[in-house]
Amino acid sequence: MKTVKVGLVGVGTVGRGVVEVLQRNCEEISRRTGSQIVVVAACARDVEKATEFLGPEVKVFNDPLDVVRDDNVDIVIELIGGTTTARTLLLEAISLSKPVVTANKALIAECGNELFAQAAANGSIVAYEAAVAGGIPIIKALREGLAGNRIDSVAGIVNGTTNFILSEMREKGMSFEEALGDAQRLGYAEADPTFDIEGIDAGQKLAIIAAVSFGISIQPEKVYCEGITKLTEADILAAEEFGYRVKLLAITKRRTDGFEMRVHPTLVPDKCVIARVDGPMNAVLVHGDAVGPTLYYGAGAGAEPTASAVISDLIDVIRLQRANAAAYVPHLAFQREHLSDVPILDMGEVESSFYLRIRVRDEPGVLSDIAGILAEYAVSIEAMRQRESNSNDEGVDIVIFTHKTKESSINDASKKISALEAIYNAPARLRIEMF
Repeated sequence: MKTVKVGLVGVGTVGRGVVEVLQRNCEEISRRTGSQIVVVAACARDVEKATEFLGPEVKVFNDPLDVVRDDNVDIVIELIGGTTTARTLLLEAISLSKPVVTANKALIAECGNELFAQAAANGSIVAYEAAVAGGIPIIKALREGLAGNRIDSVAGIVNGTTNFILSEMREKGMSFEEALGDAQRLGYAEADPTFDIEGIDAGQKLAIIAAVSFGISIQPEKVYCEGITKLTEADILAAEEFGYRVKLLAITKRRTDGFEMRVHPTLVPDKCVIARVDGPMNAVLVHGDAVGPTLYYGAGAGAEPTASAVISDLIDVIRLQRANAAAYVPHLAFQREHLSDVPILDMGEVESSFYLRIRVRDEPGVLSDIAGILAEYAVSIEAMRQRESNSNDEGVDIVIFTHKTKESSINDASKKISALEAIYNAPARLRIEMF
């Protein structure tokens, strides 16, 4: 049986998970690949600790390039994160025609176009299933399982931290700050949670998903990102009263004039399957023209769920090495020369239904003023309700659900409503998606 020698860059939580799963499932993996996979080199900040874990037969370096340049290494697994050192070592591996498996979403989002071009030129492979949605095989589903479809839309919960926070706010009546504190104590959120709670992490993943879905280049700078920091208990409660749940969704859609790419808190009907995804779990809903809606659910992070995706890529790479490079599945699902240059639409052109919550003084004429402004900007009201609030002022909350309208129209209407004397705060608003 052939031995495949692996270099592991990063022996942290996921790196350890990869080693443990490889050891535990070695027989199954060998039967699938016809090869024995052996970690022969690694890079770690703490060489002594890594050596203790990996054993003396594994060479452990401080410099990741030493792993890449080791003649004994056939395939490189990159698990260090970031876009500087990681980019350098991937380009070096590609130049040596060594395939690379990575779980680095930021790297793929920011540098994927460059890396894939270099890999194609060198007959190499960059595998990145673990970069999006952890253990859920969404990249493989889009690139291979749904290859016969025209993908119309993808919407997903792809950040477990924010989904946990929103679940805590709904189930326990917590404030955002309280739920975030819980997430940090339980290890779901970093000490600096900005990337998660501002939607940046989900935006990077969405840029990759959109590229694979539609055959476009990866364009993270064109993703509209709105996080969950402004959500209040009042919005969570109002959503439930109307039969919705709030989820941070990454959404991309095909339109005749371009593609949408957006991340934002979204009201989803509570009977929809994706609305029932709670805690740190991920779920991605894909709609293809032939298959219709398909749902992919599972753990979006964690040592072994991520290791599952890394090892899946490793197995694919081993199989592909026996094939002609021309037979490789394209990195972005479509042949490079056929990538589309269809534009990404400005957020102002996106159409959604909206939830608005407006804190107003309880006096005559306010409601008619608000309705008049909405009508002025062609925003049609579907439902409206007045709610008492727990606020110390004497105001009331007006909750409005609109029919579909352009983002730019709701922006203009909100500005004008905010200027009314009877308004306490700018309208809180959330977009609504029906699945």
